[in-house]
Amino acid sequence: MNFLAHLHLADISRTSLAANLAGDFAKGSIDNHPKHLQQGIWLHREIDKLTDSHELTLELKGLFPSKLQRAAPILIDLSFDYFLAKYWQEYHHQPLEEFAQKAYQELATCPELPEPLTTMRVRMQQENWLIAYQHRKGLNQAIESVSRRVSKPEIFNGATQTVKKLDIEIEIAFRTFYPQLMAYTKIWSRKTPAQYL
Repeated sequence: MNFLAHLHLADISRTSLAANLAGDFAKGSIDNHPKHLQQGIWLHREIDKLTDSHELTLELKGLFPSKLQRAAPILIDLSFDYFLAKYWQEYHHQPLEEFAQKAYQELATCPELPEPLTTMRVRMQQENWLIAYQHRKGLNQAIESVSRRVSKPEIFNGATQTVKKLDIEIEIAFRTFYPQLMAYTKIWSRKTPAQYL
């Protein structure tokens, strides 16, 4: 899952939005991070583990051409954010614009976030990434942005065209898998190990 999905899953499980997003940037043992971030980091890792190992996402990854296999998990995550934003009203009671502002505010006021997230969240808010995901242009911009940050950008060659070509398959996988992930996240939030609460 990518940024919007992690924030959404944090919100519906009534856990910290900022702490869940910190999971993308928190390296090493959870115990080494501030206490108020630990549940969110743990939950983020559980979400990623299920997403990466689920048969639906593995089948979807297999549809990508061999030259995009290394980038496929990232492209799936970004595409799932696109479909979540596109059909947002089906998954959340609050308008996406309001939710995005709430998320930006929580990120701005949460202390001791990992430094890369502290730096990135400024751009995220200025460019309103969470809203941009609603449109194909925003998805393509996200893909291009990620490709510029990796050591081998060539693994993303042809990515935007392939994602568009697999549009129906990705949407079916998202609509089938994401409600399951929502349910699991609510369960995990209630079963968080005591040391992370």
